[in-house]
Amino acid sequence: MPLINKVRPRSAARDADDLTRLRAALTVFFALDGFIFAGWVVRIPAIKEQTGASASTLGLALLGVSAGAVVTMTLTGRLCRRLGSHRVTVGCAVLLALSVALPPLTHSALALGLVLLAFGAAYGGLNVAMNSAAVDLVGALRRPVMPSFHAAFSLGGMLGAGLGGLVAGHLSPTRHLLTLTVIGLVVTATTSRTLLRYEAPARPESKRRGATPRRLDRRTRGLVLVFGLIALCTAYGEGALADWGALHLEEDLSAHPGIAAAGYSCFALAMTIGRLTGTTLLERLGRTRTLVAGGTTAAVGMLIGALAPSVWAALLGFAVTGLGLANIFPVAIERAGALAGPTGVAAASTLGYGGMLLGPPAIGFMADWFSLPTALTSVAVLAGVAAAIGYSTRGAAREEPVRA
Repeated sequence: MPLINKVRPRSAARDADDLTRLRAALTVFFALDGFIFAGWVVRIPAIKEQTGASASTLGLALLGVSAGAVVTMTLTGRLCRRLGSHRVTVGCAVLLALSVALPPLTHSALALGLVLLAFGAAYGGLNVAMNSAAVDLVGALRRPVMPSFHAAFSLGGMLGAGLGGLVAGHLSPTRHLLTLTVIGLVVTATTSRTLLRYEAPARPESKRRGATPRRLDRRTRGLVLVFGLIALCTAYGEGALADWGALHLEEDLSAHPGIAAAGYSCFALAMTIGRLTGTTLLERLGRTRTLVAGGTTAAVGMLIGALAPSVWAALLGFAVTGLGLANIFPVAIERAGALAGPTGVAAASTLGYGGMLLGPPAIGFMADWFSLPTALTSVAVLAGVAAAIGYSTRGAAREEPVRA
């Protein structure tokens, strides 16, 4: 008995250390994803000028990101089940780092759209794989820490956008994005060792239920779809600000290119702060109040950001929007995963990131039909819709999670 008592604590401590290492490694990948994506979006004005594209033509080119991502997302769930979410995360991170260097090499909207297909494929695959791994880890930790991973994404986005603003007047888009490629490959090479060494942890409820998965009923599938729609509504706003925020500040409010690039940094910083406090917020308010309050706050903030007559008021609106949207997307993805396992993560992620990537082309068309400030108010409308849907799903927070 004394020998057994000594062995078990060491095993438990070892398991805890493994989970801590996995959490740290996944956090780095989330941050790298945001860093590379933001580095690309802050150079969109320069790429737009280089290609000579109009707002609607640029929107069509950006649709290449959407198309590549959505197609990859529908396949990533199967790849994760076959190869493991950790291996897929590493492979997609390599592809993302390589593909971000391609847009500055294009000189037409058509060529830009084609290379963005590859970039979008890598981006979509990485996000689904990372979120699948994160949901497994959240279940093993048994704490609502999903916002912390997305906080890393936002922090990476803030750093990427900040770096882009600093080098906008000194480095060409080609040199800047090639630098991001080198950084991405180095970070992936050093961090991937941890992910590839450990398997994804099994959730406690999965162990209790045994190895045989249970089919999802129609109601559970419906709830997964609803959480996916919440993710879509809020991710639409994140994608719109990423791709069109800088253009709004620069063209509608005559902001300096460096200040315009800082607009996304303000948004990403506020979102980072909101997500860093997300676990505490969820433990105190619960999921429903967090969703409703976040959607309402984001709607008010985006109305200010889109319609404000001055640069500084618009920056304030972007920051308020970031605070409001901060925890809605991670909560929606986590709930879908808790209800339906990896199947729920893939479905909700596809809808969510589809909103992030389909939003920018929609904004482009509305900007041509009306104006860019008017087009950006659609972000506020969908944030309000997310708050309403979140309130309607208040009973789903008590649903028993199942394995898919």
